[in-house]
Amino acid sequence: MTSARDKTPKIGIIGGTGLGDALIGSERGERVEVDTPFGKPSSALVSANWNGVDVVFLNRHGDGHVYNPSAVPYRANIFALKTLGVSIILASGATGSLRDEIEPGHLVICDQVIDKTHRREATFFDSGITVHVEMADPFCERARKVLLEVSNKIRCEVHHSGTYVCMEGPQFSTWAESNMHRAWGGDLIGMTVMPEAKLAREAEMCYALIALPTDYDCWRRSGPVLDKGALLKEIIGNLNKATQAATALIRAAVAALADMRGETCPCHQALELAIWSDKSKVAPEVVERLDPLIGRYFADR
Repeated sequence: MTSARDKTPKIGIIGGTGLGDALIGSERGERVEVDTPFGKPSSALVSANWNGVDVVFLNRHGDGHVYNPSAVPYRANIFALKTLGVSIILASGATGSLRDEIEPGHLVICDQVIDKTHRREATFFDSGITVHVEMADPFCERARKVLLEVSNKIRCEVHHSGTYVCMEGPQFSTWAESNMHRAWGGDLIGMTVMPEAKLAREAEMCYALIALPTDYDCWRRSGPVLDKGALLKEIIGNLNKATQAATALIRAAVAALADMRGETCPCHQALELAIWSDKSKVAPEVVERLDPLIGRYFADR
């Protein structure tokens, strides 16, 4: 017989700049080393329990922030979380603001993405099988709803939507690019949500993002120009403020998500109509390699 606890979703928390070191570095739990067909993840995963809820932490940039956004092993990270039984991911990431009203230190629960990356492996299904997942709504609406519902429990301005422009980096935008991103309808500029969100969808996992604006991107030229040291100090101060708020928001959301026992989500059936290959033609070694992702769709073969 399956108990209620067995149906409680295991929640993955991906910490980005700031939150990765602040939250994961201080969290006590079991460090788990995971090998995947796509190499090792950014760091050892930390398996812990928050008030009866099983959580798995991953530091996106690695211990000591050693992976730049283009070098993060995104496929290994998501595959490792899937292997450990994670079904919901709450991710964070530092961003620049493209809008006056989104002030540094606020939080944004993003609802859309414009993907400008071009150097990253963006799919698990690059050989031997063809899979096309829907990405019209890149973030899980169920997880977003929970984040928005608990946002009134923290002392921080939380924006309920926002379009995240994901650039390649690691360099920041030019002034012309920053204004172009604004003209496109972007609200935030960052470097890490893609292909992370795409891979989570391919892995049939719910994925929601809490963006942490640390500064106005270079489009905004007003006021006295700070020296580099003062500017960096200001950005770090904004990041620390947002990190504290994001940590509180994630803790509240974890408890709320854990109460959704037995509920299904479209994210968990993302591959149901997405596998376009003739299953009889997919090599057994491909199925075996990707078993945590596609094994259940080939069980009757």
